Amino acid sequence: MVNLETMKYFVMIVIGIFLLALLVYIFLLLKDRKLLETVTKSHRGTKTERELVLKLLKAGFPAQTIFHDLYLRNRYGNYSQIDIVLATKVGIIVFEVKKYSGWIFGTGNQTKWTQVLAYGKQKYYFYNPIFQNQKHIENLKTKLTDFQNIPFYSVVVFFGDCEFRDVSFIPKDTYLLKSPRAIHVVKKIIKDNELANYKSKRDVVNVLTSAVVNGESQKISERHINDIKEMLGDDRIFL
Repeated sequence: MVNLETMKYFVMIVIGIFLLALLVYIFLLLKDRKLLETVTKSHRGTKTERELVLKLLKAGFPAQTIFHDLYLRNRYGNYSQIDIVLATKVGIIVFEVKKYSGWIFGTGNQTKWTQVLAYGKQKYYFYNPIFQNQKHIENLKTKLTDFQNIPFYSVVVFFGDCEFRDVSFIPKDTYLLKSPRAIHVVKKIIKDNELANYKSKRDVVNVLTSAVVNGESQKISERHINDIKEMLGDDRIFL
């Protein structure tokens, strides 16, 4: 029979292990936050976007080459939001980050993709993320003459418990992947392509930095949200 002293000793050990684990968790959390803030603020963008920023940093990509939550004004005066841009020696990698569960169906040339839940009982449609990111790249290319001569790569990253089913016709220089493969794909892009001919890296950084600064403006963020609402036209649908 276990005596009282032995029980107290056991409880103290358990509490000690719990507190140690908690301290380690807090330390790692603060360490990640400090690392993240070399690129972006902890409230900017979505949690999955910030997770991808951390993945890039931990993989050794310099903070000054990563740009998060960029807002660009297009020729119509509206703003588009780009999740993440990575400037590399082979060109500009533009990321579109999604978070979905269930089965994902779609092709590179379809306007709408389908999310299927509950073994086919529920279906939801969303705009083709490849088209979405391609528009971001087209908009970005208008901001600097040098961008016309620099290769762009579109990377669409899905977070969440989802599975690609019958996804096909992915365009050249476009990559569709689950989040655990993100760093592998980025390294593959850099390995498989020739060096980009940057005329002025400073101009590139200035354009991207300016787009990040735009995202700090509440007015611009609100305008972007209103632009999306206007595009979707939900307020003009009466059932």
